[in-house]
Amino acid sequence: MQSYSTTYSRRDFLKNSALIGGGLFLGFDLLGAGKFNAAVANPALEGAFDFNAYLSINSDGTATIFSPNPEVGQGVKTSFPMTVAEELDFDWTKVKVVQAPLDTIKFDRQVAGGSYSTPHSWMRLRQAGATARRMLMEAAANRWGVDTHTLTTDNGVVRHPNGKQATYGELAADAAQLTPPTDVPLKDRKDFKIIGTFVRGVDNHEIITGKPLFGMDFYREGMLHAMVQHPPAFGLQLKSFDSAAAKAMPGIVDVVSFKNNVAVVGRSTWEVMKAREVLKAEYEPAAALESSADHDRIFKELMAKGEAQTRRKDGDTAAAFAAAAKIVEAEYQCPFLSHAPMEPMNFFADVRPDKVELIGPTQVPASTRTQVAKLLDIPEEKITVEMTRMGGGFGRRLRPDFALEAAEISSIIKAPVKVIWTREDDMTGGIYRPAARYRFRAALDKAGNITGYELRGVGINTGNPVREHNFPAGAVPNVLIESVEHSSPITTGPWRAPITNFLAGAEQTFLDEVAEAAGKDPVTMRLELFRQAKPPLNNEGRPTYDPERFIKTIELAAEKSGWFKKRKKGVSLGFSIYYSHLSYVAQVAEVVKRKGKFTLQKVYCAVDCGIVVNMSGALNQVVGSVVDGLGHAMYGQITFKNGEPEQKNFNTYRLIRIHEIPEVEVYFVDNGIDPTGLGEPALPPLSGAVANAFYKAMGKRFRHQPFVNEADGLMEGVL
Repeated sequence: MQSYSTTYSRRDFLKNSALIGGGLFLGFDLLGAGKFNAAVANPALEGAFDFNAYLSINSDGTATIFSPNPEVGQGVKTSFPMTVAEELDFDWTKVKVVQAPLDTIKFDRQVAGGSYSTPHSWMRLRQAGATARRMLMEAAANRWGVDTHTLTTDNGVVRHPNGKQATYGELAADAAQLTPPTDVPLKDRKDFKIIGTFVRGVDNHEIITGKPLFGMDFYREGMLHAMVQHPPAFGLQLKSFDSAAAKAMPGIVDVVSFKNNVAVVGRSTWEVMKAREVLKAEYEPAAALESSADHDRIFKELMAKGEAQTRRKDGDTAAAFAAAAKIVEAEYQCPFLSHAPMEPMNFFADVRPDKVELIGPTQVPASTRTQVAKLLDIPEEKITVEMTRMGGGFGRRLRPDFALEAAEISSIIKAPVKVIWTREDDMTGGIYRPAARYRFRAALDKAGNITGYELRGVGINTGNPVREHNFPAGAVPNVLIESVEHSSPITTGPWRAPITNFLAGAEQTFLDEVAEAAGKDPVTMRLELFRQAKPPLNNEGRPTYDPERFIKTIELAAEKSGWFKKRKKGVSLGFSIYYSHLSYVAQVAEVVKRKGKFTLQKVYCAVDCGIVVNMSGALNQVVGSVVDGLGHAMYGQITFKNGEPEQKNFNTYRLIRIHEIPEVEVYFVDNGIDPTGLGEPALPPLSGAVANAFYKAMGKRFRHQPFVNEADGLMEGVL
């Protein structure tokens, strides 16, 4: 088990914000000096000998390792090459990392989403490095006339017991001519030299010095710029527009319409922005213009009598509740949220008769290519996609609508164009975390055991607002889980840890209420449940969670937070644990009372994500999730009036401030299991731990986000 503590100063916050999954760092050069062209940004490839899709060895003794997946702040651009370099047995200081373009033949699953990049690629990356190492050893064996098995490697050097040695660079040309072996041994974990250490992100220097990396930085000589006027409210459609004034503005090349939009195209972003302001467009209703008051009414109606889909039914909950000694019931609700990445949406497209070039920040390059091919009715083989680093995603860039706009505009005006959305464009016309409402019920027997559990979830454009195979399914004999869906013209999509980002906190808060009704300690009650659990099987026939890993993670969090020890007066703890994206995260929030006000002072995190590849990246992922989860639980909400979002920028869409960030202690369970996801799992349980801690301190349950609306001005630190 390894532990780390983080107390944030302003400097620390800025430093870590550039690294964590939150992606809070704005990386483009406001003076315009830092523009780049992704197509010519790979000088490291010159003079290299290819060994496989993932790496090349250079004759100068350096290695070029490709990172195939999009980098959105989750750290794969560093951790993937680390894994290859480990099995290659190479000197990390001599590794050059290159972002690979989309190539679904060489690579698979070039996606940033679902916290699944590392679990998916772990063995592939190791095999790539081990294969190259074996080829270099065979080249040395051929050169020296010795048996390959007598050779060893260390930091990019092949050695023989007789004293002969050669660097990888010296052997690269010969090795590259050999046939790659099909079966190579992998390192024993005890021999790891790179994996599990603290390695700085390969883009850190460029980020903190403002060098061009992001889509906003991309520039191509001769390209045009475009901004799109979208309908101002969800449910409206374009009726007509007058472009005369916009076309008369300096630098404007054209004004074109497509689907429900109007695009202004010009020589510079500023000129396009100013011209869009004088564009006159009329809209008319095409669907319901919903307000937040409508959503509250819809939630209540559907919760009471909406037609539900049964997602899971174990045993007989009706009988369990009829025989219960005590029944606990509560409802929880979350609002719509904006993804609000620091880097606004942008994309470059050059549509020509013979090929299409796409460059920009997307979490789904392959899907982007497929959708553009369908849009333009051309073969995918004619489309190339290059990925820039993303200044935050959180799921927003899983939907490439901005890239499709760039491709469509380029095809209309027959010129290369870069589309840029403003912050207001994305916050008022992008996609949102769906709003949802949950009703939990638990039946208790006389001993305080949970004999029945019911969950009814109502969501707006959620698809399925519940996770029916998750705990406590398998730990309670009688379970009924239902879902009800409302279809809305408001566009929604995955937001960090989809659905569970609120469901987990609501469930864990409810379990706190159940423990109180049962007269049990909340941690003790959870341990009892997991010790009797028989996990349900998923659709692939595998258990959905491991009770033993749950138990060990709970015990670690309880130990490090001193859960069962007597606390100082004025200090209150709240517990939460959740399993998502194949990882287990337990959190204990610590609230202190000072002069009648309550402050979230510290969060303890116990994490079981298997082997940690990059300790620096892993720590930043967990801390980033705590910061992101806390801020959105406290303040985040998008409200609507007649279909129009009322929050349009950061002055009204409140994010967490630097001084509100608590100290965070992180402990990793060291069990040697292959790595599992870490980009998202530390976010879902956070709001439950915080709500439970404030309840202990204040005696008030937070059941509706944002919590700031329920705090009655009694919170300080997190205000």
